[in-house]
Amino acid sequence: MLDQIYDCININEHSRDFLTTVEQQMGIVADLSRADFLLYGRLSENKAVVLSHARPHSLAHVYLKSREGTVIDPNRRPEVMRTFISGRPQGEVRSTIVEGALVVRQTWPLYYPHPFMSVDTDNPDDASGKPQVVAVMVAAINLIEYERHRLRSKVYRRALKRLQTMLLYGRLFGAENLTHFGEQDGIIFTDCDGIIRYASGIGANIYRRVGYREALVGRPLAAFETDDEALRREVIGRNYCIERETEENDRIWIHKALPLVSYSPHLSPTWWPWVKNINHLLPIREKRYGVIIAIHDATESRRQDETIRIKNAMIQEVHHRVKNNLQTIAGLLRMQMRRVKSEEARQSLDEALARILSVAVIHEFLSSDSSNIINIRDVCQRIIAQFQQGMLSPDKNIQFKLTGESIYLPARQATACSLIVNELLQNSLEHGFTHKAEGFIHLNLADDGDEVIMKVIDNGDGLPSDFSLDKNPSLGLQIIKILVEDDLKGQIHFAGHNEYGQGLSVTIKFPKSLFQGEAGWIEHASS
Repeated sequence: MLDQIYDCININEHSRDFLTTVEQQMGIVADLSRADFLLYGRLSENKAVVLSHARPHSLAHVYLKSREGTVIDPNRRPEVMRTFISGRPQGEVRSTIVEGALVVRQTWPLYYPHPFMSVDTDNPDDASGKPQVVAVMVAAINLIEYERHRLRSKVYRRALKRLQTMLLYGRLFGAENLTHFGEQDGIIFTDCDGIIRYASGIGANIYRRVGYREALVGRPLAAFETDDEALRREVIGRNYCIERETEENDRIWIHKALPLVSYSPHLSPTWWPWVKNINHLLPIREKRYGVIIAIHDATESRRQDETIRIKNAMIQEVHHRVKNNLQTIAGLLRMQMRRVKSEEARQSLDEALARILSVAVIHEFLSSDSSNIINIRDVCQRIIAQFQQGMLSPDKNIQFKLTGESIYLPARQATACSLIVNELLQNSLEHGFTHKAEGFIHLNLADDGDEVIMKVIDNGDGLPSDFSLDKNPSLGLQIIKILVEDDLKGQIHFAGHNEYGQGLSVTIKFPKSLFQGEAGWIEHASS
């Protein structure tokens, strides 16, 4: 509900609570009505605002964007202002909206207090006072869908009208807990005796999938060996909307059951607000009418989810084994390093070991998370820990520091980043602190909107005056250049000094837009 409700006239604390209840129940009614429902509050004599907008999930929306916050006047929506003034529902009005679609609108007033306030509240003051229009409800339906609705069974149309009337009183208890009704969901309506009076084509097809091929209409719901009859009895007994998942002949059904009541003509929204004393109407306030049961067959989606779950589990197991194999190879390299006598060979094996372990870190993360999205800050932290534990010479006092925010990347790019970080740290240790016994290496990660920035700074010996990345024979630097420019489509910049006036500064930038097509990026994107 928009905060503008506090600016609306005729709305106090109690009526706000009532309208909040109505708003929570609007969603399922919009779905079943296949219409957009808009709740208007009155700002002044000639202005009203859309406080809430419920759009159906059962077909394309009438409005492309939410209308919440839209302010209207008598020229723009005369039927809304007439309802506020007269307090009477307006008949079906046809018009063309901004999107160019032809729509049919029906408008109802919402009164507070309504005739059921004395049974809904423990505070008699809430139900006192003359009923007045506190809001207006509008149902806007596409003209084509409106014509289709007119061809549907009169039984279902009458049931839907009762559902909409219950919404005006906020009497769809539990409707706020129901999930959406989709276009592939079926509908069954039973009367108060449990006899099926209407079944949509999709509803009948869902029953056929579990073996019931005969006509449903006219038969007791109890004649079918499903859980629908027990659910129908429960919602009628509790007068409460219920959603439940069941298994019917190896099919997974999700049921939404909504109890319906009918009102005396004296309690219709067009009559009762003018009754001076409504207490004598309360004994006939509601009468059981039937139950709408919406059925969704979730079998295929659940099977797909299970297939994906199994596939992800297998992929995670593969990553786990790859990680173990890489660690085994790393162990073999360590054994070989102890046997070689050449310092140059030992250094080469040490560099190879670091590269293998940096890739193993990626597979370790992938083996514990099936999303295929990796936080490179966590990866960098793990690589730094590996350097501190096994690759830093005991006679060197080099402090590592990691700063920056969490940045999520797909596995392919995270692997490239892990190798780049490994090579940069290795390069700083080997070439920056040859003549120094202590110092620091600072790695910073930054999310700059459309790009990711990685920066490594140290206070080591810095770069030689004739340094050139293209001409440098170092294998590590060539690996960095290939990964940055070819894999990440980024740029790399070396500076022979940094903000500390010494050492080396390496800045790497690569575009974030490269990753937009990867699965899971939108959910975990850093922007």
